[in-house]
Order: sequence, then structure tokens, then C-alpha cells
Amino acid sequence: MLQAANILLLLYLGWCLLLFVLQRPLLFPRWMIPAPGEPAVEERGIERLWLSASFGRVEAWYLPPPENRRPAPAVVFAHGNGELIDFWPETLGPFRELGFGLLLVEYPGYGRSGGSPSQRRIAEAFDLAYDRLAARPEIDRARIVLLGRSLGGGAVCDLALRRPAAALVLLSCFTGVKAFAARYLAPPFLIRDPFDNLAALRRYRGPVLVLHGRHDEIVPFGHAARLKAAAADAELVAYEAGHNDCPPDWEAFFRDVAGFLRRKGILWAEGRPRHEEAAPTAGEAPAR
Repeated sequence: MLQAANILLLLYLGWCLLLFVLQRPLLFPRWMIPAPGEPAVEERGIERLWLSASFGRVEAWYLPPPENRRPAPAVVFAHGNGELIDFWPETLGPFRELGFGLLLVEYPGYGRSGGSPSQRRIAEAFDLAYDRLAARPEIDRARIVLLGRSLGGGAVCDLALRRPAAALVLLSCFTGVKAFAARYLAPPFLIRDPFDNLAALRRYRGPVLVLHGRHDEIVPFGHAARLKAAAADAELVAYEAGHNDCPPDWEAFFRDVAGFLRRKGILWAEGRPRHEEAAPTAGEAPAR
């Protein structure tokens, strides 16, 4: 019995060691994404930025706000762990129609960016990107919104602890990486990149919009409910969707986000300041 217990213990320790070594390739599966070519950014109205980080250069794409909406609010976007910034300019284009500038920040080691991904390096990249955006004269730095999808929620929640954010918008996001440790029979202290979104939202005092699929098979809906409960000022929109098909209707997504940002005084109707608009009725966003 003792010998069997020792064998099981050794096997478990070996399993934990394997998970410790492999956790970053699992969390950041950049090896699954086909290598991107050189993008034709100018014809798409995109300004290509290179950020000089301690570990190498990081790419970011900036889509400016309309000329007649300046100084304008802006959105900083962090994508999911199996994506690239190349995938998002057209999908997120309606933000520009609403009068926003849009900044897409690549992760270290993804796409054409140097280095390798980790929470610390992602934080450095997003700090540099935020500072570059906030310094632009056409951007109202008091109205910078942080939007994260899936893993990107960890990037923007982390960023909100170090830089001012007018609001957080979290799409299909988890409470923290440690919440998944039990799924792999691993002790939480082995997690190298915790992305503790719950702790970040407890400290963040601004408005938060959580959008999540009720049938999410990767990040269960309970994560969204706990994120909402952790924030001081939060709304939750539930979609009839899973993880990779959330939101099921992008037009509905932009209506939900625009309505939330108007209620919070970040998006102004026809360029008018919030105090000049009729105050809408506030409340929790409906389920969809």
C-alpha cells in the first residue's frame, strides 16, 4: 500500500511538473495560428505602430476616429488567445462609426511581434500602447474604454490597475486562470500567469459591462456572474451563445455596448457632452 501510494505521488508530481512546463503553450497557443503575411494596412485606413518593449518590438494597429468627432473617445482592444489583431479591424469597425478611435494591440510573440507571451510582458506592451494612444491630440484621454475578449479580459483588467479607464467591457472573460487549475488536477500556486480578473474588478471603481454566452463551454457562464458581482458598478448581458460564437449578433453587441457607454456618459449623442443630453433610464442590460 505504501509503495503504491509513493508511486501515485511520484506520478502526480510528474504531472504537476509537466503542467508547469506546458502551461504557457496551453494558455498562449500561438503555435496553432498560421503565420500572418505583411498586412496591407494603409488601404484599410490603419496606422501601423511599433512599440519598443524591453523584450523586442510589439505591433499595434490604430484606426483613427472620424474627423468631425474630435477630441474623441477611444477603445483599446485585447483579443483572445487564439487570435491576432489582423482578424479584427472590420469586425470592430462600427466603433469608428460611433465616433471612437480604435487601438488593436498584439501580444508579445504573436503575429509579427517579438518576444514570447506572459502576463508581465503583455502588461508592458499594453502600458506602452495605452500611453501612445493617450498622448494623441485627437483622443480624449478621459474617455478611453478597455475592451477584452476571453484572455484579453485579463490583459485589460490588468491594465486598468495601472492606467485610467473610463470603462471596462469584458466579452466571454474568465474570473482568473487559477479557476481552471482544478480542471487539470493542478494546485493553483503553480499558475505562472494568473490574470486575476476578480481581484482587479474589486479594485476598479469605474463602470463595467460583462457580456457572455449562456452556453459557453470553455468559460462557463458562472464566471460572468462572479465578475459582475465583484465590480462596484457593473451590468451583465447574457447571449444565447457559446464561447467562439459570442456574440451571436454583432449588431446587437454594438447596440448593447453603445447603450451602456451612453448611460455612463462616455459616448455623447451627436458629439454633445453628457450634461446636454436627456438622461436615459439606467438599469441592468437585458438578456439576449
